[in-house]
Amino acid sequence: MAATPACPPSVEDLTYPAASLVLITGLPGAGKSTLLDRLYGLRGDETGPVTAGDTVVIDSRQARAWWAPRLAPLPPRLRTPIVHATHMARIVSAVLRGRTVVAHSRGTWPHIVYGLAWIARLSGAGMHLVMLDVDPRTAREGQLSRGRVVAPALFARHCRRWQRLVARARTGTLPPAASVTVLDRPAADLLRAITFGKR
Repeated sequence: MAATPACPPSVEDLTYPAASLVLITGLPGAGKSTLLDRLYGLRGDETGPVTAGDTVVIDSRQARAWWAPRLAPLPPRLRTPIVHATHMARIVSAVLRGRTVVAHSRGTWPHIVYGLAWIARLSGAGMHLVMLDVDPRTAREGQLSRGRVVAPALFARHCRRWQRLVARARTGTLPPAASVTVLDRPAADLLRAITFGKR
């Protein structure tokens, strides 16, 4: 199923069908967690998914915080895969239980987009992408502000993959998402709510 064309950058409210999976994607440091904090009142120290009304909000920081005291002796290259697997497992579990989910995603990895879309279809739901499209310099500043900086070579790969994904999204040719909304930083700052229809 082809994605619908990206929405104009003046959107202030996004509405999706109930039981949808909405992925907030973007470069590392693009502001994905910041957006979830603002929309759902996250503090950043939660260790598990947060329920906001009928919506389950899943940020990767939750898995990182849960594992932090347990994996402290391990180097980052070993901690990261464990944290990421836990984060993905939480998203998959919530979707398969038929919950409405808004989640942070590593948006530059196409296999994650395809895999989660397939799982969403298994549960009878649709997957929708909200892509935070910021320039690499802004993303790097975001990494510095949060105190977690991606290695230059890895960040460069993220940027190359992201540019390809955004180019496809802007033409409405980014399967298998049911819809794609591309927001730059000013547009993301205007977003006030992500809402869902009734079951």
